[in-house]
Amino acid sequence: MSKPHPERPAPLEATADVPPLAPGIRRHLGRTLRSQYADSLAAPVSQRLEALIAQLVKPKD
Repeated sequence: MSKPHPERPAPLEATADVPPLAPGIRRHLGRTLRSQYADSLAAPVSQRLEALIAQLVKPKD
């Protein structure tokens, strides 16, 4: 059995008991996340990342 990692939270075991988020909370989270990441989505992609993406797109022979 593995030891829990000190920086990693323990997995949720009873997720069936957790109620779903209310629609208003989901909308608020969505708006907040979009505003937080809007700049990074609009930023240009680095050459290194473009090269990695090209490798993923390239068909294997």
